[in-house]
Amino acid sequence: MNIMNTLRSTYQRSIHQIRQFHKCIIQQTEVTAAATASTVSVSESVSTENHPAVSSKIEMIANQIVNLNLIEVAQLSDLLKKKLNLPDATIMPMGGFIANAPSAETEEEESQVVQTAFTVKLIGFDEKQKIALIKELKGILPDCNLVQAKKFVESAPGVIKADIAKDEAEKLKETITKVGGTVEIV
Repeated sequence: MNIMNTLRSTYQRSIHQIRQFHKCIIQQTEVTAAATASTVSVSESVSTENHPAVSSKIEMIANQIVNLNLIEVAQLSDLLKKKLNLPDATIMPMGGFIANAPSAETEEEESQVVQTAFTVKLIGFDEKQKIALIKELKGILPDCNLVQAKKFVESAPGVIKADIAKDEAEKLKETITKVGGTVEIV
């Protein structure tokens, strides 16, 4: 189950990163288009500002990165993370931090824990049917004689049987209830 949740969150994180790369590429494309559409005088005024000189190698790499498509950007990002030994960083949304809420599917799976082992407890009994209850419990409890069964009934509440299947617990409850016992299945 944890593997599926890990894969699901990794997949969702990857989609989110790809969308962020896509937005970045669109913005860079728009900036590049605006820059080429602008007049030569604007580019001359930009070049006259005091920017440190960039080597031709860096300029070439930057131009190649700008021209990458979405898949290539994702591959480049993964390669750089591996080579530089960087952890996956979560991208902060525009509104700030948002806690990942567990999906409804995982909440349902966690809340649906199936009980397979049941315990049958004698809570009380009807005084008028005490003898019938003692006789019935003598047959149900392992290695129990009449005296032990009487002490068990009188010391109620007590566990009759533990770690049994649901259908067996229901049958035992029905049997004990018929002879005057009050039973609880836990």
